[in-house]
Amino acid sequence: MTSETGTDSIVFEDLLRQQGEAFRAMFAPLAPSMAATDPTEIQHWAMSAAKLQKMWLDFSAEQAGHVEPLLARMGDIGKWTQTFFSMAGQLPIAQAETQAKLWNDSMALWSTVMGQFAGGARPDGEGAELPRKDRRFSDKRWREQPAFALIHQTYLLLAERLQQMADEAQGLSPERKEQLRFATKVVTDALSPANFPLTNPVVIERTMETRGENLVKGVEHLLNDLRKGQLTHTDPAAFELGRNIAVTPGKVVYETPLFQLIQYTPTTDEVFETPLVIFPPWINRFYILDLNPQKSFIRWAVAQGLTVFVVSWKSADASMADIVWDDYVRAQIEAIDHVRQRLKVPAVHTIGYCVAGTTLAATLAVLARRDEADKVASATFFTAQVDFEDAGDLRNFIDDSQLKMLESLSTDGYLDGRYMAATFNALRGTDLIWNYVVNNYLLGSEYPAFDLLHWNGDTTNLPTRWHQAYLCDLYRDNRLVMPDALTVDGTPVDLRRIATPCYIQAGREDHIAPPQSVWKLTRHLSGSWKFVLAGSGHIAGVVNPPESGKYQYWLNPASPATLDEFVAGAKETKGSWWPDWIEWIAGQSDGKVRATGRRNPGGKGDKVIEDAPGRYVRSR
Repeated sequence: MTSETGTDSIVFEDLLRQQGEAFRAMFAPLAPSMAATDPTEIQHWAMSAAKLQKMWLDFSAEQAGHVEPLLARMGDIGKWTQTFFSMAGQLPIAQAETQAKLWNDSMALWSTVMGQFAGGARPDGEGAELPRKDRRFSDKRWREQPAFALIHQTYLLLAERLQQMADEAQGLSPERKEQLRFATKVVTDALSPANFPLTNPVVIERTMETRGENLVKGVEHLLNDLRKGQLTHTDPAAFELGRNIAVTPGKVVYETPLFQLIQYTPTTDEVFETPLVIFPPWINRFYILDLNPQKSFIRWAVAQGLTVFVVSWKSADASMADIVWDDYVRAQIEAIDHVRQRLKVPAVHTIGYCVAGTTLAATLAVLARRDEADKVASATFFTAQVDFEDAGDLRNFIDDSQLKMLESLSTDGYLDGRYMAATFNALRGTDLIWNYVVNNYLLGSEYPAFDLLHWNGDTTNLPTRWHQAYLCDLYRDNRLVMPDALTVDGTPVDLRRIATPCYIQAGREDHIAPPQSVWKLTRHLSGSWKFVLAGSGHIAGVVNPPESGKYQYWLNPASPATLDEFVAGAKETKGSWWPDWIEWIAGQSDGKVRATGRRNPGGKGDKVIEDAPGRYVRSR
């Protein structure tokens, strides 16, 4: 007679075997090489299935009653799906003519695809030559089998047609039409067959090779991301501030509750008399300009003989609930004044990156109105906007419903930086969301060690009052370019008063600050300016050291009135625009001095606070 324990063991083993067979059966029909497997392999599959089940059960129990909106932080695809379907009636999907054309196009596509397989496999082993190409389907396994070729080619056709319909939609305001376009792209990107394990041949092959262990690893990655409310792009243990990122030597020489001021150690015997103060955006960490010695703009600028100061903003917490834009303008003026006083110089060069560049424009206008414009010898703008009429896809995130949602997500007067990270990821969903869904969750790949992606995930919190006013006053109402429509620190802002020499950089492929939007700054200045259009986008267009030999830039010495005119008459130069900038800076400078005394922070008699990169960049 079988004991009760023995019976339990047999039942458990049988359940485990059935579970393994079921798990394997999900993938076997999609992989031609899969035949019946031996009991050891079935057990391996069973263990994978059991691990998955246990992880989900443990996570469900752990998250029970947990109200934190984790998925919102990961990127709210559902919201954009609702937007798409709420406006889908404006698309001619149901019209007989549209459906007939789509059917005919589909039949022609399928005929073309299947014709590629009529003669057997290509001798080069690269699979069929298909009419539509997309890097999501660049692996040859998408072209080796008719089923997967048809799946992804049909998807690309449908996505293309839906986007065309959104572009041609009638009866919508320009703002709603842009939202429909964006929502259509978000939804079609999410529905890519690459994003689902049973329609992705690369995932299927990996799953068969590992007996499901890739999915176990992938779900482990997914649950960890859900716990922290943020998509992981890179190995979180690969980088450490001050060890292998943000390593340019320097000292924190001044601090306030809002920022620390870092001065970097000179590497030349002589330096330009006029120092440089860099204002990075407070929506990110400053070390985007100091990722590593090879990519560091800060290190390079020091090597060119500049005395470089950088503002390191504090990530918002409850103590900053009342911070508004005026405080950031005052902070820029305070940093400028402190550097002038510290080095006993009349003026400084300045750089403003992104939102800090927008703020720098307001700062210059305030100083001009106060007859203090001579405190700034020059202003450089990295991908900064002041006129938000053509501000790109970010405008899709500022309607009343979304502004209310953002306000509701704020805690203790600040917005968790993970929400902003999810928004920026959504702007490039294919690259910054779905690519990692496939690699991290479906393939179960190990995280890469990539400093730029580490920085991208190192989020900062934002003061709610500043964030709401910024979105409403600038992005929605575009008041910064209306003379005296905004008052900062008791001073009306009129950009037309800015006579400071300006160097304006835009990225040709920038999706956050589109070049046509950045260009408009030139239309609001009364002084001299130089515009450079750099290759690549919001980050790589800026962080492009000469040694890399990458990209290019364009200059036009004439006086074009529009960006199109600029491009039409521009001369292309291969490589980095940084050498052009330093040549321009030298033309705005008053000569050089010895790099002694307070030009070398932390020397004898110079009281400093701590070593760079300081405490604030580490605050969470």
